[in-house]
Amino acid sequence: MLTTAITARERMVLAKHASRTISLLTDQQKCGALMSVADEITAATDDIVAANAEDLAHGRDNGLSEALQDRLRLDGHRIAGLARAVREVARLPDPVGRVLDEQVMPNGVALTKVSVPFGVVGSIYEARPNVTVDIAALALRSGNAVVLRGGSAAERTNAALIAAMRRALTQANVDPDGIQTVDDFGRDGARELMQARGLIDVLIPRGSAALIETVVTESLVPVIETGAGIVHIVLDASAPLEWARDIVVNAKVQRPSVCNSVETVLVVREAAERLVAPVAGALHAHGVTVHGDEAVALLADHVVPATEADWSTEYLSLDVSMKVVADLDEALAHIRQYSTGHTESIITASDTNAERFLAEVDSAVVMVNASTRFTDGGEFGFGAEVGISTQKLHARGPMGLPELTSTKWLARGTGQVRA
Repeated sequence: MLTTAITARERMVLAKHASRTISLLTDQQKCGALMSVADEITAATDDIVAANAEDLAHGRDNGLSEALQDRLRLDGHRIAGLARAVREVARLPDPVGRVLDEQVMPNGVALTKVSVPFGVVGSIYEARPNVTVDIAALALRSGNAVVLRGGSAAERTNAALIAAMRRALTQANVDPDGIQTVDDFGRDGARELMQARGLIDVLIPRGSAALIETVVTESLVPVIETGAGIVHIVLDASAPLEWARDIVVNAKVQRPSVCNSVETVLVVREAAERLVAPVAGALHAHGVTVHGDEAVALLADHVVPATEADWSTEYLSLDVSMKVVADLDEALAHIRQYSTGHTESIITASDTNAERFLAEVDSAVVMVNASTRFTDGGEFGFGAEVGISTQKLHARGPMGLPELTSTKWLARGTGQVRA
């Protein structure tokens, strides 16, 4: 258990110390520790559900949005999924020690570039207890310690999860100080985390645009930016109706509260009469409110007039904006103006338009004829994800184990000196 009397900075110091031994764990030791984590989370299901129920009740009493309540909610099924994801991470290849480059200098010194852990990974997020487990598991598998700030909305749930994971590390003879939380220090803990240069090697925020902007602008430690998801689907002139309808509905309805759900549908004018009414109708049948421009309102029922603000809104709810555009050129221009660089998809039967879309759209993930809900570390085969990076340095898109490593050059000589 954590000692609540020590400061947030002291916990980060403990994590830094733990990172040195964790970085030296063998592949087998890391796998064993993660299997122990999965078992302990499963064994603690009742305690975790009880803690989560308290968080949910507190959230409802304090006006927590339905979208955040959905992200916060843990039941037996979701907890089993968390444990399953940890086991999947354990089975992934060890990302540490990969040889990335080799060469011999003219003087005979042999150089080898290898992957190494960052050291201590920090994360600030809100109402997402699954992130507590995902990041801790990925950090451990890649030889890192982790310091977490999961927000007040999930404080009881996160405490139960972290207690279970620390017990598991102790049982596996791994330093439990490799998993730390600063939740009980509130916003002061988050501020300490953002300013802990020299203790935190990289900080990864996940959450609202406001939270991410705060972390990016106020941090003294390096940040990997994960962005909001103003996600687009373009229905091209040749889009098959069945694909268009099914993909858009899946991308919006399957889980609307997450960052890879579609927020804006752009319909090329040539296909508008054929596609707008059935796609909008299918969305309405699933309880989705369609915020449409004038052209959409003329073609479909139950449409709410769209405003300029709708094109830049991440709803995270059963709402979607829909617009008729003149052609693919206008669709691309709209995406360039409003996209957050997360995920965009085009539904088309034209190979030419598909390849143009893939080449010209500058987002972390660009798709053809597929639901944007596939932008996910688990779906990509990473076991879990640290987040979805919308920046362009070091990591972009769903981040898994390789993105939690840095590099080191090893030089082996035989007495050489530089002339």
